[in-house]
Amino acid sequence: MGVLSHFRVQFYDCLYTRADALFELTDAVLCSDSPVTSLVELTLTAEHRRGHGAMYDAVNHGWLEPRRLRRLLASTPLPRAADGRIVLAVDVSNWLRPDAPTSPELLFCHVYGRGRSVDQFIPGWPYSFVAALETGRTSWTAVLDAIRLGPADDATAVTATQLREVVTLLVHTGQWRPGDAGILVVMDTGYDVTRLAHVLADPPVELVGRLRSDRVMLRDAGPRRSTPRGGHPRKHGGVLTFSKPESWRTPDQATTYDTTRYGTAEALAWDRMHPRLQARGPWLDHCGELPLIHGTLIRLKVEHLPGDRDPKPVWLWSSHTGMTGADVDLRWQASLRRFDLEHTFRLLKQTLGWTVPKVRDPHTADLWTWLIIAAHTQLRLARPLAEDLRRPWERPTQPRRLTPARVRRGFRHLRVKTARPTWPRSPWPSRSSNAATTRRGSWYRPSGGSSSASSPT
Repeated sequence: MGVLSHFRVQFYDCLYTRADALFELTDAVLCSDSPVTSLVELTLTAEHRRGHGAMYDAVNHGWLEPRRLRRLLASTPLPRAADGRIVLAVDVSNWLRPDAPTSPELLFCHVYGRGRSVDQFIPGWPYSFVAALETGRTSWTAVLDAIRLGPADDATAVTATQLREVVTLLVHTGQWRPGDAGILVVMDTGYDVTRLAHVLADPPVELVGRLRSDRVMLRDAGPRRSTPRGGHPRKHGGVLTFSKPESWRTPDQATTYDTTRYGTAEALAWDRMHPRLQARGPWLDHCGELPLIHGTLIRLKVEHLPGDRDPKPVWLWSSHTGMTGADVDLRWQASLRRFDLEHTFRLLKQTLGWTVPKVRDPHTADLWTWLIIAAHTQLRLARPLAEDLRRPWERPTQPRRLTPARVRRGFRHLRVKTARPTWPRSPWPSRSSNAATTRRGSWYRPSGGSSSASSPT
């Protein structure tokens, strides 16, 4: 309860303009009895003590300091893997705006249609999220950062800068200390994992990315051999083609793992594998000889998937070399946990109403995105305090295994026990304290009574 109250007070201090209205709007999102379908309906909740006009004014003209909120999110208790390391996932989620084609800074966002393997491109604002993952099957993640991608942004460069800033905050807040295991970052096939591994060579991170099944990887050239014809020594060794098993040599590591959901999982790993880089695309402006980016190539094959009895293998590449069998299992297990971020996106959109407002200004969309992230963080911190307020047709769940939607049902009862910075203060402030100190430096929580007895601050 103390951690949750501290976060609420610090989150209130991150709001600089229309602070009270924005804070109560966030509480209304958390305490609403149903999924958020309209902003104006949030003003009807008891936690929002202002009219709909004040709500619209706060959303359109409010101001939140993102840097301060990022530091606050990085300082909260974070989930860790079984070996104690932090596992981060990076992914993009789109705020689609097909009915506002004249809104500034829109991009064509790639989405999947209703049919199988049907792609669509719809105007919207793509947001890059970074979240910390838990172990085991869960729908909880700790969202740490969100950046909106603009029309002139390079997705790889923006992701590298975003990950560097998040890791720097984790180091400054004491979440990672020298001597700890490196921070693991998992990502999907849409990212150039080898390029990111080269750019993020300085921070204490290890990148694990999924590769397309039509890729190839190269081995080292081995020791230099002199030939009668002379010339430069070889730079690359043999080729490993993913779709041609005859090109695979004996793997350096081979493990089997029995899972409860996917059956037997078999993993093959080849050490010191690198891609063939060419002086084009992101490497067009590279000065000097192109580097050799070594890593570990992992092929994962599971026995079955839900609804698919013959799943295709998954290819992963890790920027770490010299792995043991236990290290290989840890990497592919962390990569499977990346799908937990999809549950978070679904919660933000369908329950908390992230993409519900029909805003036209991208800066307003950024403000609302940060408010939703702050609301989701409060649900995560209230997780060990919430009770299971289940419906009659739902199965009982242990308190520690509650989903974010079930924690939200009981947040209204927890809110009255936490710090409420927007609660009416005493009508007789001290003469020695000025208005700014009274507003920002202290907060008062009465022991009882109705909040409607006093006017809003």
